[in-house]
Amino acid sequence: MQPALHLTTKVLPGNKIEIEIPEGSIGDTVDVFVVMPEKPQQKKQSVLELIEESRSKHARRSAEDIDRQLQEERDSWDS
Repeated sequence: MQPALHLTTKVLPGNKIEIEIPEGSIGDTVDVFVVMPEKPQQKKQSVLELIEESRSKHARRSAEDIDRQLQEERDSWDS
């Protein structure tokens, strides 16, 4: 069976890593596998999905209700 090591290291500036192996001779060829940590994937939404999500979070208002609110706001300016 081939000997193997499991090492953990940090990414250094320049996206570089440095590892030290306890055994080995200068000039030996070794295989290195890098396993990146899983990062949560962000759900990509289309513009239509974003609009629908926004609409579902806010109660639908009638045009009359919106007009009434705008008029109340305008009336408050005169006071």
